[in-house]
Amino acid sequence: QVQLVESGGGLVQAGGSLRLSCAASGRTFSSSAMGWFRQAPGKEREFVAAISWSGGITYYANSVKGRFTISRDNAKNTVYLGMNTLKPEDTAVYYCAAAVRCTALRDGRVDSWGQGTQVTVSS
Repeated sequence: QVQLVESGGGLVQAGGSLRLSCAASGRTFSSSAMGWFRQAPGKEREFVAAISWSGGITYYANSVKGRFTISRDNAKNTVYLGMNTLKPEDTAVYYCAAAVRCTALRDGRVDSWGQGTQVTVSS
């Protein structure tokens, strides 16, 4: 199994920026692709971004394209989500996720979940 621990969430004003981190440990070789999902109050959990092991393939939800950037540092076994021009509608619990394939994450098929970190964007 792989363990995922998110950090970096917090309260930010609209238009601001935040960077989330997700540290992976355990049997990470079983799930090389990593990504992010989010769940706002009263809504279903939705896909945000995913990245392949090499970083050569990335996917973004349309709602965050141009504002969010997913990246990873394999030496640290960590994936990041840079969030710029944040909007109140970005308010959600953000979950780190891992899967065998990047496309699996894009399609909502997840092998491992982090416990989530709260991001609140005020207006």
